[in-house]
Amino acid sequence: MSQDLLYQVALPIIPHVGGGTARTLVKYFGSAEAVFSAPKDRLTRVPRIGEVLVKSIAGSKTQALRQAEEVLKRAEKEGVQLLYYTNPAYPDRLRHLPDAPLLLYYKGTANLNATKVISIVGTRKSTEYGRAVTEQLVQGLVQHEALVVSGLAFGIDIIAHRAALKVGLPTIGVMANSVETVYPAAHRKDTERMLENGGLLSEFPFGTKPDAPRFPARNRIIAGMADCTIVVESTSKGGSLISADIAHSYDREVMAVPGPITSETSQGCNHLIKSLKAVPYTKPKDLEELLNWDKALSPNALPREVPALDLSGFPDEEQRVLKVLQQAGATHIDVLSRHTQLSMGPLSSVLFTLEMTGLVKALPGKLYALV
Repeated sequence: MSQDLLYQVALPIIPHVGGGTARTLVKYFGSAEAVFSAPKDRLTRVPRIGEVLVKSIAGSKTQALRQAEEVLKRAEKEGVQLLYYTNPAYPDRLRHLPDAPLLLYYKGTANLNATKVISIVGTRKSTEYGRAVTEQLVQGLVQHEALVVSGLAFGIDIIAHRAALKVGLPTIGVMANSVETVYPAAHRKDTERMLENGGLLSEFPFGTKPDAPRFPARNRIIAGMADCTIVVESTSKGGSLISADIAHSYDREVMAVPGPITSETSQGCNHLIKSLKAVPYTKPKDLEELLNWDKALSPNALPREVPALDLSGFPDEEQRVLKVLQQAGATHIDVLSRHTQLSMGPLSSVLFTLEMTGLVKALPGKLYALV
């Protein structure tokens, strides 16, 4: 049993300690263990940590550690990985988001940091049209060896998971309950196959049952893990629109499948496209062009010449960005964020400065490259 992991699991168990608060505490004290050993007077000096929270930490830490021990034992018994947000296996695309979970429960075999990740969501009341489009969409991802993410629900979600399994792509089901309970129960056999090529992921501790407030929380993980979230079918007030809005707020790509104006299950998608919150998806090439995947598939692609650039004299953050672009060529902003370890705010500021100086140019699909 890892002592570090014990304290990492225990910290969010303390009442009133959410993901953002836990990060603030860990950043201030250096580790989760240091938070538990910190005296009250030091806890009160932490920004935005009030007296109620200080009392909660002081009065609950012993019980939280006991509960954490049980969580670790159960995780080991059931083959569940506990991914603290500093764990290298934690999804990088999710890690730097302001509301990312502090701890994830993961059971499976897929790499959560696959090179290409696509989330597919849609209505539970899917039609034959939605099924056909979802299967076509997933088939188009085969040549890219993409990871398919969805929410395991009836309708488009389970169709996407099954289509991925059929063509041999790994697929992750993000759950609104704990990973030991399959919901809906009708999808148990599907999850057994997914554990062999994919997996189940949740932020909720063992024993958590699904209820309405947890589904929007689940949706932010679906949106945050992916390069692009694609809504296949949605009613005008469908839950998939929440996933699309969250992805949009994360500055991630969103696509929607247009449908007949007479179809209730296409109203949400058509509205996303009309309001410019989503790019229309009509064929696999639409996605490839949006994410610049089509260039990677080109058989005539020539080796790229690395431009010579003297980085001396540039500030550290600008040097980090320029080095990545020198080595990798055109790079998506999310990839830049991961490799430079800059969050979106500072990174956007650095990219703007480099654009103004004429060293960097923005490309379609949120890519950046040296001029």
